[in-house]
Amino acid sequence: MVTCYLRYILDPYKLKEFEHYGKLWIPLVEKFGGQHHGYFLPSEGANNVALAMFSFPSLAAYEQYRCDSMQDAECQAAFRYAEDTRCILSYERSFFRPVFS
Repeated sequence: MVTCYLRYILDPYKLKEFEHYGKLWIPLVEKFGGQHHGYFLPSEGANNVALAMFSFPSLAAYEQYRCDSMQDAECQAAFRYAEDTRCILSYERSFFRPVFS
């Protein structure tokens, strides 16, 4: 299993837009066989950093999701929403191997 960790730098005046974006992606990741662990929005501390984590059975399954999402109309609409609202200023992606027990 591989877990994708995303760290976003947001426009702090567009948190509502980013929350909507996150709610779009949760079912989309699951549609392609992933398990979404949620989005985490600013609370205390920095007001412009958000996180997201989701897992796939393997790195190959994640790569297939990436390819398939580029052809999916709902995914493309979610990408456009973020671009149109400019709620995300930048992001970084890392991968981890979870240990559950």
